[in-house]
Amino acid sequence: MTAADRLAAVTARMASASKAARRAPADTRLIAVTKTFDASDIAPLIAAGHRHFGENRVQEAESKWPALRAITPDITLHLIGQLQSNKADQAVALFDVIHSVDRPSLVSALANAMDRQQKSLPVLLQVNIGDEPQKGGCPIAETPALLAAARAASLNVIGLMAVPPAELEPAPFFALLAKMAKELALPEVSMGMSGDFETAIQLGSTMVRIGSALFGARQPTSPQGLPPTS
Repeated sequence: MTAADRLAAVTARMASASKAARRAPADTRLIAVTKTFDASDIAPLIAAGHRHFGENRVQEAESKWPALRAITPDITLHLIGQLQSNKADQAVALFDVIHSVDRPSLVSALANAMDRQQKSLPVLLQVNIGDEPQKGGCPIAETPALLAAARAASLNVIGLMAVPPAELEPAPFFALLAKMAKELALPEVSMGMSGDFETAIQLGSTMVRIGSALFGARQPTSPQGLPPTS
């Protein structure tokens, strides 16, 4: 299958899931996750008309996206992975949307970086929806306080993001995140990946983050999280 074929197949599955949930297909945005894939893998999807892409790491994104965006400037780049506070300036300079705000120190770092760069990027709060100690994300009970802190720092919080536990049925976690977003009056819900995006759409996702269904199996990474150089 070509990149255009894979994009069409995923889009058709998204539309079918939206129809089953009595939602409009346009209500859910497809974010193509390009972690470990290089520019030659990404370019065909851009040529097929796709414009929303996601990266997990600032360093990897810096290695390929400036050149791609010089050719296609209307791309929207989403940071969907964990962000260290000391890389806030780099993230604000490179990305258009940040999905992984999960602690007060990062709120402060991003607010300061945006102030310095005179930007106001939309952000989402990442929730540790499965209460997993090895994962990033704000604890569920602390999310309202984090939202208040982010708003007090003048961050443009538009929604919530989460990754459910890999070994459990995702539906209850998706339903909980959607419920939290509604209670907090946040319009965006970033949830669902290649293996479960149809369930996420049926339960209210407005952004699905899909990699392998569009690009195939991921390449192995180095200890620094970068794709191999040869």
